[in-house]
Amino acid sequence: MPENPLHLLLNPKSIAVAGAGNNPLKMGTLQALAILKDGYTGKFYPVHPTEKTVLGHPACPSPLDLPEVPDLAMLVVPTAQVVPVFEDFARIGTKRAIIISAGFKETGESGRALEDRLREIAATHGIRFLGPNCMGIVNTAISLNMTVATLEKRPGIIGMASQSGTYITQTLAYLRERGIRFSKAVSCGNEADIDIIDALQYLGEDEQTKAVILYIEGIRNGRRFIETAQKITPKKPVLAQYVGGSAAGARAGLSHTGALAGPDYLYEGIFKQCGIIRCHSVEDLYAHGWVHAAQPPLRGRRLAVVTNSGGPGTAISHNADRGGMTVPRFSGALQTKIRNLIPGHASSANPVDLTFHLDMKLLATTIPEMIMESGEADAVIVHGAMNSGFMKVAYPHVREILGNIPLETFLELNAVDMTAAVELPRKYGLPLVVSSFFGREDNNTSFYMDHDVPVFDSPEKAARGMVSLLRHLEIRGRKTVERSPLPPESPEAGELIRTALAEGQKALDEHQSKRILACYGVPIAREQIAETEEGTVKIANEIGFPVVAKACTWEILHKSGKGLIALNIRTKAALRDAVRRIRAAAGRETPILIQEMVAGEREFVAGMIRFPGFGPCVLFGLGGVFTEALNDASFRAAPLGPSEAEEMLTDIRAKALLGEFRGLPAVDSTALATILQAVGTIALRHPQIAEMDLNPIILSGNRPVVADALFVLKA
Repeated sequence: MPENPLHLLLNPKSIAVAGAGNNPLKMGTLQALAILKDGYTGKFYPVHPTEKTVLGHPACPSPLDLPEVPDLAMLVVPTAQVVPVFEDFARIGTKRAIIISAGFKETGESGRALEDRLREIAATHGIRFLGPNCMGIVNTAISLNMTVATLEKRPGIIGMASQSGTYITQTLAYLRERGIRFSKAVSCGNEADIDIIDALQYLGEDEQTKAVILYIEGIRNGRRFIETAQKITPKKPVLAQYVGGSAAGARAGLSHTGALAGPDYLYEGIFKQCGIIRCHSVEDLYAHGWVHAAQPPLRGRRLAVVTNSGGPGTAISHNADRGGMTVPRFSGALQTKIRNLIPGHASSANPVDLTFHLDMKLLATTIPEMIMESGEADAVIVHGAMNSGFMKVAYPHVREILGNIPLETFLELNAVDMTAAVELPRKYGLPLVVSSFFGREDNNTSFYMDHDVPVFDSPEKAARGMVSLLRHLEIRGRKTVERSPLPPESPEAGELIRTALAEGQKALDEHQSKRILACYGVPIAREQIAETEEGTVKIANEIGFPVVAKACTWEILHKSGKGLIALNIRTKAALRDAVRRIRAAAGRETPILIQEMVAGEREFVAGMIRFPGFGPCVLFGLGGVFTEALNDASFRAAPLGPSEAEEMLTDIRAKALLGEFRGLPAVDSTALATILQAVGTIALRHPQIAEMDLNPIILSGNRPVVADALFVLKA
């Protein structure tokens, strides 16, 4: 495997900046100042067409005039100058570049042509580049900041790759206020060359980075993204925010599957397939990512809550429970130890509620350590460990009683040593999260933040941050993804599709669709096509009553509610009557499909739809008439390994139907998962199929049987 291009790009020994000047209102100058002022110790070369000196450094008018070949070039020049300047750097042998300048494919066809030219130059000269239209990089291991903002001096432990430059530049002050520090950060821009998958791979390998966060607007190479993430997430947490799932990005399809599909559903499933934890706001992306980076991994689901107020303790417990954690009642022995330290009216059970107790050592250190030492909890959340923030609020009321002592003296008298409190996570290997309504104006809050203990500004947020750790515990416990070689193409299925296309069909009829399913081992109902009324009677006698009769032509894509299906037909006379009614509803002498009546009280749907960047994606969900109404489905990209297919089954809200349910046996989940794998195989082996809809898949006892199917062909 070739070395990741970001190794050199993030660790250059020399940097040239084309566009660096002396005007502090220009972006090129701001980014050059960030390199010079935030501690980078490598060589710096400004490139400027007219300035002789830039920021105290001799400037060169062109890359061709540089005294040596720089490891990294950064271009912050007008769009029209990007291509020639980039080509000059490429010609002298520079191997990495960051193109900050905008005005490329995001502006239309002319910009796209310029971007294509950049790729041509890169391919010719072997230069790899980030951007264009990006905002730079951060590597705190070497104090390298190539953004426009000031960087925290201490090295960080959370890595970020973002398709928005704002989230690694404008947010640096926001993150500093919360004690969050990047290890590395990469703004990906238009991803004309180096993309967010390269960044994910690099951050996954980087020892300084303890957790990875991603801001995603779209993935172009879905299979590579999945395979890269699946190698990382069992060992290192990866969290992502995806914002491309609006109605504007959705597409309609001819099958039920197409109608259900939308980019947000797709990415929800893809993230689960990858083992990526999804966040729905950038606030959570940073905060939850920081919990993963800064705290030990969670070992189990048991949460201890220590609070000086009942409401926040209840809110933490409620949200933790909703997220899958437990807040177990402590043992009698542990409760006795705690009870000896707290007021008689306080609770020792869990949550431990000190009920407005201002002994911060007791709240923040003594009781949490007692709990961690007991082995009765896997994590602790503390609420209300405040100090100077609260004292400042109380001071105007108590000043007179205290003899009008100065505020500074009052704060000194009530100061608390929090050193032992912040050491608890490392001492016991258990995560600690804090909830406080005070920010950095409170010395306890700032001490927690400055020692990598995450502080949330509400109890609910603290609980959700801890629940995020539980998600990675579950990911670490997943089965290893194993994929067997794809089965060969079925000649019979291939010939059937080619014939249908040659005859001008835009879809396969139900019987044709099921014949293809059968070629790949999918269980289908016994059935035959009849052209005449007498033929339907003959087939029904062979199959055995009761039967189902359906109109069967590719031109009728959906039959439900249109009088084109008759169920549970038990006699010849009823069959003849049903055939006449179906043909009357169809308005012509349509062929009739006679099928065994599959009995079952549970119905599911499987399907496939193709998405740009991801190719064929498999769907599983609640089937029958409720498919679109309840919209209960999960997606994964094909091909599927057995464990991926099995996870799809339990990824729907109605997953209880798969187990023993109201006297019904548990579903043969292996057989059902095998159907999903086969759907992916068919889609990959037969790219002429645009969409697939297997609905319903009826559970006959515990055995899945496909009772109806529709394959839409590509135009």
